[in-house]
Amino acid sequence: MLVTGAGGMLGQAVVSRAAQSGWDVHGATRDELDITDEPATVTALERVAPNVLVNCAGYTDVDGAESDRAGAHAANATGPGVLARATAAGGVRLIHVSTDYVFDGRATRPYVESDPTDPQCVYGATKLEGELEVQAASADHAIVRTAWLFGAGGRNFVDTMLGLADQGRDEVRVVTDQVGCPTWTGHLAAALLAIALHRMTGIVHAAGDGQCTWNELAREVFAVAGRDVRVLPSTTADTARPAPRPAYSVLRSDRHDAPRLPDWREGVRAHLSADRAEATR
Repeated sequence: MLVTGAGGMLGQAVVSRAAQSGWDVHGATRDELDITDEPATVTALERVAPNVLVNCAGYTDVDGAESDRAGAHAANATGPGVLARATAAGGVRLIHVSTDYVFDGRATRPYVESDPTDPQCVYGATKLEGELEVQAASADHAIVRTAWLFGAGGRNFVDTMLGLADQGRDEVRVVTDQVGCPTWTGHLAAALLAIALHRMTGIVHAAGDGQCTWNELAREVFAVAGRDVRVLPSTTADTARPAPRPAYSVLRSDRHDAPRLPDWREGVRAHLSADRAEATR
């Protein structure tokens, strides 16, 4: 197995979980492999000779993408196209990670794989372009959409909240009008390995079970961590940001073979438990 974007939050989790599960796994960070460089990608595939490639690379700065469309397009659209062509030519399965931001966020029930896409920001638009590039170039692929990722080794909402508590903040304001599925990278990594193992193809939704607002997620984080921080309500309009956020981006799968992730609260507990274990080493 070759994991691209192995230096990122999800990439680190996939490499770690794959190694623990007995996979012969090779991780390539952005510095080690530029996925927009087709000759370099082909060379890497020839050198590693994997049977499956998991693409965790991408431009994840949602707000930054609004003023850097070229950078977002390169990482989120051009790169996946390069990987899809190279893996198709080499007979390698491709698992490509995508996002809930490919939807418009106006739904009133969970999005499933067959729902129409309509991204509302540059990040979502470039991620959708990446999906289309993969679909056009490779038949042996799985596109895995996920949401609200948090885990070790990268910037995320859960650790941001804990950082504010560490700074002595006794209250924070967090939006109550955005609903989604917080997803721990450890749980998603296991799902990606299951998708690889069972040779699943097509689009698959894989996100933490259940749903909540960012405000509810913050309250759960502080409760589990034992931090006395009040979480006050706010709205999206109160915290205007460059990129529009989907108001509702709950993901579910209508596929009988899709892996079902644990509840998002279990992900919070697992992440904080892993952090505490790491701190005592």
